[in-house]
Amino acid sequence: MRPFSTNYFPLAWPFTLVLFFIFILVVTLIELHVLKHVYQRIGIPPRYVLAVLLGTLLGSAVNLPVAELRPEAMVTEKVVNFFGMRYVVPVVEQWPRTVIAVNVGGAIIPVVVSIYLLVKNKLYVRGLIAVAIVTFVVHELAYPVRGIGISVPTLVPPIVAAVAAMILAWRDAPPLAYIAGCLGTLIGADLLNLDKIQGLGAPIASIGGAGTFDGIFLTGIFAVLLSPFAVAKPEELSAEPKGDESP
Repeated sequence: MRPFSTNYFPLAWPFTLVLFFIFILVVTLIELHVLKHVYQRIGIPPRYVLAVLLGTLLGSAVNLPVAELRPEAMVTEKVVNFFGMRYVVPVVEQWPRTVIAVNVGGAIIPVVVSIYLLVKNKLYVRGLIAVAIVTFVVHELAYPVRGIGISVPTLVPPIVAAVAAMILAWRDAPPLAYIAGCLGTLIGADLLNLDKIQGLGAPIASIGGAGTFDGIFLTGIFAVLLSPFAVAKPEELSAEPKGDESP
């Protein structure tokens, strides 16, 4: 059998470039101080926040194999369309097995950062509730896709995580959104559907990779964008700042 590389970007290039553009836009907004209080609300210095997002994006090309499923017929298309997104299918020759892998950018980095934020912000109970909410919604909407594995609509994880976080912990919404969106997606879409991988003809079924990575990456973006709004309480957002009234 001829081996194939497990390292490749999970999204087709036009979509990968869009994510890079979004990353550059967020970097610009932070550097221009348009997005303020990112450090205070997320709990990670701004430059480390950017490093996490960049590491997530670049790390999406790295899959660490952990297991193999029994032989089956493989899907040979180079890309697979699902819910408006185009996911890359690695081209294989004489490799009739599905490799179960863990994606560095879509699983390992988000899990490590989520655990750090969970402990640092002491969001144990609210974190558990938020993760459970995202897990339930994502699991209900996750769909087996031939050639890819399990996929979920891109905007579902970040939106559900952001809404749950703002309801459960307004001032801690950014870190809670990141925790819930990342862990909830990995659990609800990938881990709870491992039994559905066999028979999909996917050369690589990557946990946090194709099918879920885009949602996880955008969860990090949404967490950053929530930072300015999480500084004040809801009723304070509409209040005009008072200037110096002295003559």
